[in-house]
Amino acid sequence: MVKTLSRRALVKGASALAAGGVLDMTLVKLAFGAPSGAGDFTFAYISDSHIQQIEGGKFVRNWDRGLKRAVAEANLLNPKPDFVMFGGDLAQLGKKEELDHGLDLLSPLRYDVKYVLGEHDYYLDLGEYWADKISKHYYSWDHKGVHFIVLNSIIVDEAWTNKWATPMERMLVMAGLDDPRGSPFMVGEKQRQWLAADLAKVPKSTPVVVFSHSPLQKIFKNWNFWTDDAEEVQALLKPFSKVTVIYGHVHQIQYNQIGAISFHSVMATAWPWPYPETYAQEGSLLPVMTVPMNRADPFHERDATGWQFVDVHTGNVALSYSLPDNSPRVVAYDEKLKRPRDLQYSERTIPPHMHY
Repeated sequence: MVKTLSRRALVKGASALAAGGVLDMTLVKLAFGAPSGAGDFTFAYISDSHIQQIEGGKFVRNWDRGLKRAVAEANLLNPKPDFVMFGGDLAQLGKKEELDHGLDLLSPLRYDVKYVLGEHDYYLDLGEYWADKISKHYYSWDHKGVHFIVLNSIIVDEAWTNKWATPMERMLVMAGLDDPRGSPFMVGEKQRQWLAADLAKVPKSTPVVVFSHSPLQKIFKNWNFWTDDAEEVQALLKPFSKVTVIYGHVHQIQYNQIGAISFHSVMATAWPWPYPETYAQEGSLLPVMTVPMNRADPFHERDATGWQFVDVHTGNVALSYSLPDNSPRVVAYDEKLKRPRDLQYSERTIPPHMHY
């Protein structure tokens, strides 16, 4: 049985925080219990803050508040997570000022923090400042019997990268999300070779968790919810019996199963995709969306923001969502179907917003 987890069960003193705000962090529980030294442990996941400078020391207030709240709630977690993962798009336009301000907002975290690189962090200087001050672009480590991998999944070919008049022009095109002048993301041959060599040292029975920013699958090309060489990356992961891919970028609830690989998105601290019409923000600072796309739960505009608790037990994943002003929602691995199933909405043949 999958139990829906309340926020109270995860955070001490959460009631002291302001009610009605955006809850914007993922707590991931890994329960494999097989290799020596392994066991249940947790880590927190924060992603897609999109810190944006307006001018000087002035930044978009809403994006700041979302990240501040995630950090505050992470520090209240019980049990304490072993580490915190930041899933990419710390900045909106990749500027040093934005990255530095984002790091300042993350600095109160009381845990070790690891990072995934997002396209909004990358396309101004191609990740130079990120590599110098924050993290490698891709790397791996082992923790309590689990092999963790971080990939840079948001690169494109050199011809596209080098064709722009200025770095900021390139950044603005990629920041537009559905700008037709953009280019699909990929992991790339160099990184795939590194991944193959890294995985060659790992026993096939070892649980593997991969963090990327874009989904390592092909979901919706018009919005760049897409990785061009996804099948080649999946082929490298296919021999392993327990693989979970966790990604940001999409700002909404998504899940999938391809062979033994479970795919799960995490939610954003900034805004949900697509922008809800009633979500009052700095309109002039937001990209204009030209392609409509429903969320998994289209009747509720805050579907992409909330708590997400991920329980990985013997390699299968169950996700419990606690959504503001909405009923709890569970996505769990179904042994009969051999894939994740949305326990509340997967049986609907008509979207909830079509019921009158």
